[in-house]
Amino acid sequence: MEFIKTEIEGVWVIEPKRYGDARGYFSETFRQDLFDKHVGHVDFIQDNESFSTRGVLRGLHFQKGEWSQAKLVRVSQGKVLDVCVDLRSASPTFGKHVMVELSADNGRQLFIPRGFAHGFVVLSDVAQFQYKVDNVYAPQSEATLMWNDPELGIEWPLPASELLLSAKDQQGVGLKDVYRF
Repeated sequence: MEFIKTEIEGVWVIEPKRYGDARGYFSETFRQDLFDKHVGHVDFIQDNESFSTRGVLRGLHFQKGEWSQAKLVRVSQGKVLDVCVDLRSASPTFGKHVMVELSADNGRQLFIPRGFAHGFVVLSDVAQFQYKVDNVYAPQSEATLMWNDPELGIEWPLPASELLLSAKDQQGVGLKDVYRF
C-alpha cells in the first residue's frame, strides 16, 4: 500500500497494490499495522455502504462534537469524485478542500480525519461506495455544509441541473455559519 499525503494535514490518499492475472486481481484494502505506521491509530468500529446512480451528490455531511467521525472511504463499483472540507477552526487550511477521484478501477481510498465535512458525486452510471467510521451514527449531531457554497470554491464536474440531492443536502449551511471543530 502506498500512503500519499495531501495538501491538507491529516487527509491521506491510500493506493492499495493489486496483484492480477488472467483471473482478475487480489488486493489488501486495509491493514491495521500499515495504517498505524503512516496515518496513526484509528479504531474503526463500523462499515457502511451506499449505492447511488449517476448525478447523485451526497453531502457535505459531518457529525458535531463527541459524535464526529473519521472515515476511510472507497468505491467498489463505479466512479465518484470525493470531497472533504476542513472545518477545524485552528487549522491553517480551514475551509479548504481535497478532491479525489475514487473508482473501482483505480482502487484508491481516502482517509478523512475528524473535523471534516465529506461528500461525493457519482460520475458513472452507478456507484457502490463503502466506508469505515470510528464512531456510530448519531442523527441528533448530524449537520450539512452547503455543497455549492461559493466560499468553498468546489468545482463539481457535473452541472447543477444534472445533480440529484436529498432535501437535507439542499438545506446545508454556508461556511460562515457552519459548526467549527
